[in-house]
Amino acid sequence: MEPLLWILLPGFVALASGLLSWFIMQSRMEVKLAEQREMLATERGAVDAERIGVKLSFENAIRAAEEGARRQALDNFLNELTVEQRHYTRENRMLLHNRKSLVLQERMYFRNIPLSDWIEHEIVVDEGADVSRLVQDMTIFDREVVNIADLPRPRKQLA
Repeated sequence: MEPLLWILLPGFVALASGLLSWFIMQSRMEVKLAEQREMLATERGAVDAERIGVKLSFENAIRAAEEGARRQALDNFLNELTVEQRHYTRENRMLLHNRKSLVLQERMYFRNIPLSDWIEHEIVVDEGADVSRLVQDMTIFDREVVNIADLPRPRKQLA
């Protein structure tokens, strides 16, 4: 029995050491595979984040370009709007007094196409009044911005 033990014991030890080395190598391969999967997941996450970032920046760039084009088109449209303006004075003569009035007519155009009919304003003019200032104050389409502080305030007399 002893010779059989000396024959089988080295075979059993060899089989056990082979099995042990196989388990160790298998666990090392699983660790390496887990590390590679982790690295692949982080790289995939970075690529996905970069793809989302590029997509968002591209969408923002497209939106900004569209907004700029719309703004430019609106500016071009507004630059092609013009106002034709004409004015004259009208005198109404009655029996005892003459009434002088300023008539202002305005019409809005897009290029050479009229957008509105003649809009007419009439205001009674006192003698010696500045007609150009009255025309500037009466206009609808081409009015300058007037500061409220610059306007004359009516003052009441105390007496």
